Amino acid sequence: MRRRRSSTEGGKMNLRLIDISLPITSRLPRWPGDPPIQMEAFLDFPDDGVRASSLSFSLHTGTHVDAPLHHLPGGGDVESLDLASLIGPATVIDVGEVKCVTPEVLESHLGGANPSRLLVKTLNSPGWSSATEFNPDFVALTRDAAKWAVERGIRLVGVDYLSVQSYHDGDPDVHVILLEAGVVILEGLDLSGVVAARPYELLCLPLRIRGAEGGPCRAVLRELP
Repeated sequence: MRRRRSSTEGGKMNLRLIDISLPITSRLPRWPGDPPIQMEAFLDFPDDGVRASSLSFSLHTGTHVDAPLHHLPGGGDVESLDLASLIGPATVIDVGEVKCVTPEVLESHLGGANPSRLLVKTLNSPGWSSATEFNPDFVALTRDAAKWAVERGIRLVGVDYLSVQSYHDGDPDVHVILLEAGVVILEGLDLSGVVAARPYELLCLPLRIRGAEGGPCRAVLRELP
């Protein structure tokens, strides 16, 4: 179950925050070919009187964003992403047990709505609680679904596995279609604790890594009244 927090300030109850990020651990599933996740203390108690560690992993580990440079030579890096696309009202849809996300699936859940930020909850999310191995058959968007999102003016697409497109795709078209249109791709979400069709605000800030084609981030949803 995802962490939910609420607090009081000035005697008033603040709206609840839902952490939709994956914890980074050595057992977290990673994309085939990615390096292992390693954290190592180079200073430690008791000898050094302090603990300091190094952390090594792919920039596409766990909850992360893809910048244009990931698939577009000469494209913008993660530092160049528009922060306004990463923060603001977000729509969460639950597509149930579909095996792939098509324009028809999106249309059936959104109708005439045109959200700026769209998070897609699929069969992938429940698996994060126990998964230790990469699942090549995860649910993802089709090429036509990516085109649909661009045509609807969506600024950010978030998915609940390590890629917005199928592992079995022979080309990166889904990524390219979205990135060429300036759509931010947010991957590796855990939406298992999120109820769809409620109003939310997305708060997502990737690390500011100059020259990087993507980067890890902390993503949180704030429930709106």
